[in-house]
Amino acid sequence: MPQKLYFIYMNNLLKGKRGIISGALNDKSIAWQVALKCHEQGAQFVLTNAPIAMRMGEINKLAETCGNAQIISCDVLKNEDMDNLISKSTEILGGKLDFILHSVGMSLNIRKGKPYTDLDYKFMHDTLDISAMSFHRLLQTCYKADAINEWGSVVALTYIGAQRVFPDYHEMGDAKSLLESITRSFGYHYGKAKKVRINTISQSPTMTTAGSGVKGFGDFFNYADALSPLGNASADDCANYCVLMFSDLSRKVTMQNLFHDGGFSFTGFSKEVMEMNKEK
Repeated sequence: MPQKLYFIYMNNLLKGKRGIISGALNDKSIAWQVALKCHEQGAQFVLTNAPIAMRMGEINKLAETCGNAQIISCDVLKNEDMDNLISKSTEILGGKLDFILHSVGMSLNIRKGKPYTDLDYKFMHDTLDISAMSFHRLLQTCYKADAINEWGSVVALTYIGAQRVFPDYHEMGDAKSLLESITRSFGYHYGKAKKVRINTISQSPTMTTAGSGVKGFGDFFNYADALSPLGNASADDCANYCVLMFSDLSRKVTMQNLFHDGGFSFTGFSKEVMEMNKEK
């Protein structure tokens, strides 16, 4: 392929594609960076977040930057809100969706300072509902409404705490485990019926507003960065990966949990981590 044509193609990966991006709070959010990258690559999309997050965040600024993208409020705990999100999005965008980013997660027990060994189960139910069951609710709503085009791509953000114990990650490890299980199960059914792809991206610890609120996050961020051969993947790096997953270049990837962590997930130890331990 001539270099000029290659450049044009690689810079219009999402031209003509329509989607939904959830979870953008401020410019530290991975979803915020995903929106910027998708806009750069020619996509049209709707932004969405919970009503309280929209009041606290800066999503209007992002919408303006992204070609005056429209914003739809959605409480992911409510079926009627999810129905409205999907129907309004397809109406606004003028057709079926090609991609969706699910970037939703919150632990009420962590917020309330409850230890993992003394959980409030109502809080835990809400955590699982917000952080994982909302993904099933989203997919089921799209499935019933036939709202996603064939070869469309749905991506949810997760973390390696779903497979390994990080004590301060708390009940979010359980929530992410459920999220990844839903990805596999619904990925099978949606793939067979409509050739829709469903995957999770297991991202490095990232300096988002939510991530920074986890106890000891700074120390663990530095540890992961020292252990990973390539260092931690940034929010900007993750946005690039999401663009790839939304594009036609990943048409046969589905039901996968894709580690995007600089190699952290498969590294046992490193000289840098050893030096950190010596310093202490």
